[in-house]
This record gives sequence, structure tokens and C-alpha cells, in this order.
Amino acid sequence: MILPVLKLGTLALKTFSKPIANGLKKDAGLNPKFRQLIINIAQANHRFTTTIQRRIYGRATDVAIRPLNEEKAVQTAADLLGELFLFSVAGTAIIFEVQRSSRSEARKEALHRQELQAMKQQDEDLAREVGFLQHKIAELEHLAKGRGLGGLLNLRLGHGTEDGQAKPA
Repeated sequence: MILPVLKLGTLALKTFSKPIANGLKKDAGLNPKFRQLIINIAQANHRFTTTIQRRIYGRATDVAIRPLNEEKAVQTAADLLGELFLFSVAGTAIIFEVQRSSRSEARKEALHRQELQAMKQQDEDLAREVGFLQHKIAELEHLAKGRGLGGLLNLRLGHGTEDGQAKPA
């Protein structure tokens, strides 16, 4: 019952985080200091990706890379910020799910260990009882040998007396 509700809650969290990410993308360029920060991040990202692409395609990497214009940099950084937010929400949900699953597995393992311990204890108790019964059988066989075959029959039927004679009816 709780697992489907938890999964539905995780899906709802991911769904609600998309408009938040879009709001972050829209408001990213309004604050001047934050705007300059994300422009710097976007330019660094542009230089990095361009260098990687040039290396992959075997082109020269020592040439100057033209910076993005300001609006393109803001848009790129805002997209990156939105994607980073969505990724962090999804990552957090995955971590939460893994932890929940591991706790569930730990509980199952502990329950299995308890059941195994109870079975071992029951096995030991039964082994002691079998040993006790074997000892009683050995005692009875010893007493029956002393009384002969008739004593054994009387002893098994429960009609014998202390001296080995049959009780009168």
C-alpha cells in the first residue's frame, strides 16, 4: 500500500519541480550580480564544450573561441540551471528510494536471521528431547532385561508392579 503512494509522490515531486525550474530559468537574468555569475558560468561551459567538440572532431584546439553574446549566455546558463535543478530533484528521489529499499531489505534480513535463530533453537530443543527420550528408552530396556520377556510385556502394557508380577484384575 505504501509503495505505490511513495512512487506516486516521487512522480508528483518531479512533475512539480519542472515549473519551478522554468521559473528559475525565467528569473535567472533579473538580478544583476546573479546575471553576471550565470553569464560567466555559461561562457566557461561554452569554452569547455567547444574545446571538447574540437578534440572529438580532430580540429585545432589552440584557436580563440568566440564568446557567446550576453542574451545567449543568459539563456544557456538558465537552461543549465533548470536542468541542474531537475537533475538534483531526480537524484534526491533516487537516493531516497535506494535508502528506503535498503532499509526494507535490512528488515527482511533481520527477520530471516531471527527465524533462522528460532529454528536453530527449536532444533537444539528437539535434539535434547530426543537425547532424553533415548536415555529413558535405554533405562527401560535395562529394567526389562532384568525382568525378562514377561517383565517387558508387563512394563509396556503398564500392568506390572514393583516386583515384576502382574497386578490382579
